Amino acid sequence: MSFVLIELPRPFAGSPSTLPAVTAELRYLAPSAERPVNYATEPPPGVARRGGTADPRRVVIRDARGLATPATLDREGFSLVEFPSRLQDFGDDAAVRSIYYPEVERLIRLETAAEHVVIFDHTLRSDSVERRRATGAREPVRFVHNDYTQLSGRRRVTDHLDPEEAARRLEGRHAVINVWRPIGGPVLQAPLAVCDARSIAPEDLIPTDLVYPDRVGEVYSVHFNPQHRWYWYPAMRPEEVLLLKTYDSLEDGTARFSAHGAFDLPSAGTDTPPRASIEVRALVFFPRTQAQPRPIWHADVFSRGAATHAPTVSA
Repeated sequence: MSFVLIELPRPFAGSPSTLPAVTAELRYLAPSAERPVNYATEPPPGVARRGGTADPRRVVIRDARGLATPATLDREGFSLVEFPSRLQDFGDDAAVRSIYYPEVERLIRLETAAEHVVIFDHTLRSDSVERRRATGAREPVRFVHNDYTQLSGRRRVTDHLDPEEAARRLEGRHAVINVWRPIGGPVLQAPLAVCDARSIAPEDLIPTDLVYPDRVGEVYSVHFNPQHRWYWYPAMRPEEVLLLKTYDSLEDGTARFSAHGAFDLPSAGTDTPPRASIEVRALVFFPRTQAQPRPIWHADVFSRGAATHAPTVSA
């Protein structure tokens, strides 16, 4: 099987300001003095599953298929790839692990020149209540977020590798990449909006506890910033995948984090087929000949990944 960057007709190719767009609501987090706390499963009685106050904003979301230069993982923090799979039933957990995981590993190696890839989990999502009840799939996340932080991205390495290998891998460049695919048909409802990493300021990203039954993880919630540049890929097909950079140890101007979230399409109606998708998360390690991370561990200090911004010490 070969994997190639998707090449589609680009009749509107040009600068972002000239691209076709929709205006839709994205749900940010309102500023607060308290640290947000979210629950991955049912919270204790009387406790909200999602902490903080939502800050819904109507924003312009542009058609990324029309970009004159396709988005890349290291510049915008995301990229679209044509990637058909041999797997037919993504609800078969064993088949996902035995067939799909190796495919995704090979794809990531080809797209990033990674030296080593460790896939550590996957999630099925559906916008259909009936499908979620029948399959255990989760609901699309209609809040702007990033899956990992400066702290939790590194922690994932120690979670999934033995101590000696983890210590060695953490000395070099390492990243977490999410591979997101529609399943069952094109995405016509609740698609994924992705934010250009170069438009995100450090203060926009808010460390947030994510509480599981057996541990507490950390994600980034996001404050609204009018400078954010939002994109989506209309009618993504099951033969396509979206690669998202959810953490990168580099602090040299490379995109490090990709804020994203599902949104409701204005064109979707009650008869629009619900979205179904799978996302696979992987630790990605690069050859030691590549640039190495600087020894900076403060959670609020990271590269903005911007060609148009000086790399202040973001995502």
